Amino acid sequence: MRFTRHLALAAAALLAACAAPGPGPLPASVGTRGAQPATVAGAQVPRTHSGPARSWGEYKLRVAQRIMATSSGETFGGELPDPLRSIPVLQIHLNRDGSIRNIAVLRVPGQSPQTLDMAIRAIRRAAPFEPVGHLPQPWQFSETFLYNDDLKFQLRTLVEAQ
Repeated sequence: MRFTRHLALAAAALLAACAAPGPGPLPASVGTRGAQPATVAGAQVPRTHSGPARSWGEYKLRVAQRIMATSSGETFGGELPDPLRSIPVLQIHLNRDGSIRNIAVLRVPGQSPQTLDMAIRAIRRAAPFEPVGHLPQPWQFSETFLYNDDLKFQLRTLVEAQ
C-alpha cells in the first residue's frame, strides 16, 4: 500500500514539474565523499525515466523520488503533522555527471539538529543522480526535509507536487 502511494506521488510529481531552482546564499558547506550507486538492501535502485530531464523542476522531482526510494525506512506518508518536528534545508551542488560536488546547509533545524546529518546521509545514499550537463548552470538546487515526531521525513518537492 505504501509503495503504491509513493508510486502515485511520483507520477503526480512528474506531471507537476515546473519549478526552477534559485541560486540562493551558501551560509555553510558540508563536504562530500565519493559518490556510490544508490542501493536498497544491497540491490541497485534502477532509474526508470526515459531520457534526460527537460527542466530543473523535472530533475528535482526525479532526485526527490530517488531519495525517497533509497530511504524507505526513514520516510512517512500521508498528511504532514502540525507542527513539524524539524525542517533542515540543503542545497545540493552537482558535477556534470550527476555526482555530488557539495552539500550546503541553508537552514539548520532548531529542534532535533541530528536530522541535518540524517538528511545529508539520505542524499548521499541516493547519489549519484542523472547527469546535468544539458541543464543550465549553476548545477544546484535546494531540498527541504520535513520531519515528523518519529524523525521520519517527507520531501517538500513531492509534497508540493501533490
